[in-house]
Amino acid sequence: MEERGKGTPQGGVISPLLANLFLHYAFDAWITEEYPHIPFERYADDIICHCKSQRQAKWLHARIEERFARCKLALNREKTTTVYCKDDDRRGDYPNQKFDFLGFTFRPRRAKDRKGKYFVSFLPAVSNKAAKAMRQAMRKLGLHRRSHSDLEDLARLINPVTRGWINYYGSYYRSALYPVCEHLDLTLARWATRKFKRFRGRFGKAVKWLRGIRQEQPGLFSHWRLMGASAGR
Repeated sequence: MEERGKGTPQGGVISPLLANLFLHYAFDAWITEEYPHIPFERYADDIICHCKSQRQAKWLHARIEERFARCKLALNREKTTTVYCKDDDRRGDYPNQKFDFLGFTFRPRRAKDRKGKYFVSFLPAVSNKAAKAMRQAMRKLGLHRRSHSDLEDLARLINPVTRGWINYYGSYYRSALYPVCEHLDLTLARWATRKFKRFRGRFGKAVKWLRGIRQEQPGLFSHWRLMGASAGR
C-alpha cells in the first residue's frame, strides 16, 4: 500500500467533508471578507459568482485564480466559464447563455406574468443530464418485464421515486419534466404488451388503453398527477 503524504483518500467517507471544510476557508470565508458585494453560491466544488458586467467577471476570475494558487488549488478550465444571463432586461448577444447547476439548466426561457403577458426570463429547469439519469433509473427497474405485476404494483414501486423527482425538479418550470413522464408512460405501455395477450404486437392499442386508465385514475401514478390532462396528448 502506498503511503499518502497529502490529500485525502479517493472515495473515503471523510474526503467530501474535509474538501468542503477546506473550500469554506479557501473560498467562502475569503470572498465574503474581501468582496462582500459579490453574491455567490457553492455546492461541494461547484461555485457560481454573480457579476454585474463582463469586465467585473474577468477581474474576479483572475482574483479567484490567484487565491486558489495560494491555496494549492486550480480552477477546472473546462468547466470554468462566464455566462450571460440573457432576459428581457439584458438583451446583449454573447455566445454562452446557459449553465448547469445542481441538476438544473439555467438559460433564457419564455415565462408569463400575472397579467398573462409573455416575456423572456433567465430560469432553471431540469437539465438534460438529470433527465437522462431519471430515464436510466427507470430502465434499471425493468418495468416492462414485470408481467407478473399489475398497475397498482408498479405504482407502489415507482411512485416514491418519481414523487421525489417531481418535488425537486418540479420546483421550477415543471413542464420540462413532461418528456420524462411521457417516456415513463411509453415504458408502461410496453409492460402492457407483455402483460396482456390482446396487446401483443399492438403497441398503439396499449398506449390508448393506458390513456383510458389515466383518465379514470389520474392519481394512480405521481407523474400522472403532475401532467394532468395534458399527459400523453
